[in-house]
Amino acid sequence: MEAQIRAFLNVLRVEKGLSDNTIQAYRRDILKFAGFISERKLELGAISRGDVVDFLASLYHNGLDSRSVARHLVTIRHFFRFALMEGNIEEDPAATIESPKFRQSLPEFLSVEEVDRLLQQPDVSTVIGLRDRAMIELLYSCGLRVSELCGLRVSDIQVDEGCLRCIGKGNKERLVPVGRQALEIVRKYVRGSRPKLLGEGSSPYLFLNQKGRPVDRILFWKTLAEHGRKAKLRKALKPHMLRHSFATHLLDRGADLRSVQMMLGHSDISTTQIYTHVVEERLKQVYKAHHPRA
Repeated sequence: MEAQIRAFLNVLRVEKGLSDNTIQAYRRDILKFAGFISERKLELGAISRGDVVDFLASLYHNGLDSRSVARHLVTIRHFFRFALMEGNIEEDPAATIESPKFRQSLPEFLSVEEVDRLLQQPDVSTVIGLRDRAMIELLYSCGLRVSELCGLRVSDIQVDEGCLRCIGKGNKERLVPVGRQALEIVRKYVRGSRPKLLGEGSSPYLFLNQKGRPVDRILFWKTLAEHGRKAKLRKALKPHMLRHSFATHLLDRGADLRSVQMMLGHSDISTTQIYTHVVEERLKQVYKAHHPRA
């Protein structure tokens, strides 16, 4: 089974072109399943539908929610389909297992006032503060995923055109407009902070840590959370909330869904449509709060 897992992950990387982060997520899920199967001392071809159901039940028992269990099932399905195509199993034990039902929750986002308050937290008079401000400005201005932000190269910023080149999921490239304020703060960072962080070394990446290496997702996650606490936001801040805020604020001000889809890099417009529900829900709250006969 270990050899089959390695081959499966290699196909995801080479043939499917999935990002490293997505592949790592698949790897974690399938290794967890492999550990469960190993405890039962089963070979790949001996795994039954009941074994898969028992594994999913164990995830619930360990406190995972329906969304996380559904994600594990998706990984297992892909794995067994691959094993079936390779001729390593005769029947797919996960084929008839239904995905857990879960309520589609609305994305959490910040108000415009909260975004403004957050952007005031980094001390732009310092090297790190200027970098943090540039990263937050760019994340909100462009609606980037955190992995896309950390993967930006200096050459990806096209100042004269007012846009940036972004490599998203599945190595798909897109151009995203950048706001004037974000461009200005990125210019200041590139001229002021970045050379000091780079020191004697060299790097094609735009955002660097104190050792002159690219800022990774974990560092930025912690940095953003700290600025969120200082801003006294009503909820714990996560990078994706700025992406949600970007989309919600655009739609709230009249942007069309198709344009927002392209800027977010969604392959299916149904993924973007969740933000229309956010706007509708906000309007309902405004109505209830202010209409005299609500």
